[in-house]
This record gives sequence, structure tokens and C-alpha cells, in this order.
Amino acid sequence: MTTIPQTDFKLLEERLGYTFKDKNILMQALTHRSYLNEHSDFPFEHNERLEFLGDAVLELIVTEHLYLNYANPEGELTNWRAALVNAKTLSGIASQLAFEDYLLMSKGEAKDKNSKARMYILANAIEAIIGAIYLDGKAPGAEGFIHKHILSHLPFILKNQLYIDPKSKFQETAQEMLGVTPSYKVLKEVGPDHNKEFTVGVFLEKELVAVGSGTSKQEAQIAAAQAGLEAKHWATGTLDAKDEK
Repeated sequence: MTTIPQTDFKLLEERLGYTFKDKNILMQALTHRSYLNEHSDFPFEHNERLEFLGDAVLELIVTEHLYLNYANPEGELTNWRAALVNAKTLSGIASQLAFEDYLLMSKGEAKDKNSKARMYILANAIEAIIGAIYLDGKAPGAEGFIHKHILSHLPFILKNQLYIDPKSKFQETAQEMLGVTPSYKVLKEVGPDHNKEFTVGVFLEKELVAVGSGTSKQEAQIAAAQAGLEAKHWATGTLDAKDEK
């Protein structure tokens, strides 16, 4: 059985801005399901139940903050919240906090560092950490973490309009700057019906601006639109591990 010595948690807790009274619940928050497949005698559960709790706590605290501080319509606040709590944002925050080395995963998952699956593992671990902090320190602890590490990114998201999905942003910008409505075309499909990958191109009239891929046509279109924004230098920013808070 492999464990992380408790003394190793000091630096992690400094990054999180929270010191756990119960180190076991922190260990559980850092344990991915795949790790238990290789370590059946491990004494802690995986982190999915904590993730379930943390997801609810995160949404409530973010929603309350937006409601109390902004008089915008419900639809706008919903988009802002989605931009704050989606997997891409949360995985970027996980990278900022540099706690990936503390995550317990199977050998296969540990090697697969750049996949979409890793992004979701990191995002889910953030939610599990929030759930663990809520159980260990109740609402004040969770609120402190969320305000410091998640809501602090709201000004950047608003300034760079990251709450607008890439397809909408690409279309609005293309129409405004060029008077052209983009179109999308499937360029390639590979794999069996239950596990297809689509490659889609985004066009401005006859010009192929960029391509994107995904496990659905919609996902591939979004990826193509994001690539198109970058190709045209219309993307004003993305939230990642390098962004200042």
C-alpha cells in the first residue's frame, strides 16, 4: 500500500490556503477511483462522493456571490457561473495550485498527462477538495477557498468575455469585422459508431480558417471555433495555469 506521508501535506495546504484538522479526508479527496483498482487494501475511499458534495457547495457559493454583487439578468449570471465552474477553468486552477503530484491514480492514468480525461480528473479533484474543506471546516472554510482561488478569476473572465462560448464569439466577431457568417463542415470521421472522433473545419466563405476535433460534431465545432479565434487573433484570453489572479 502506498501513502503520502502527512508531513508532505504542509506545502499543499499552504497552496490551498487551508489546514486540515482531519488529514484523512484530504487523502480521500486526492484519491482517484483508478488508484483503488491497483491498491485494493488502500484504507480510504476514492474521491467521487466528496466531488459530489463539493460540486454543490461550489455552485451555491458562486451563485450567492453573483446574486449579491451583480444586478445582471439571470441568463447572464448563469453564463458567468458556468465559465467559473466548468472543467476547463477548474483544471486550470488545479494546475495553478500544483497539486497534481499529490493525486493518487493508477499507473496508466498517471502517465496520461495531456488528455481530456486528465482535465476532468483535475477538475473533479478541485470539487473533491472543496467537499473535503466543507466537511472539515464547514462553510467558512469552503467560502474562503472558493473566493480566493475561483471567484478571484471572475474579473479576468468578464474582461475577456470567456463566458461566451467559442462558436458564438467566433460568429459575432466574424459578422462584426467581416460581415460573414461562419460555416462548419465535417472533414473526417474515424472510429466505430460508439467511439467516433470527428474533425470539423470552420470556414469564412471559402476560406478554411481552422479545424477542431471531438467525440461529437458539436464538440468538434466548438474546438474549431476556438482554434479559429486564435488563428484570427480574435481570442482575447484564456484561463490557464499562467494567468495572474
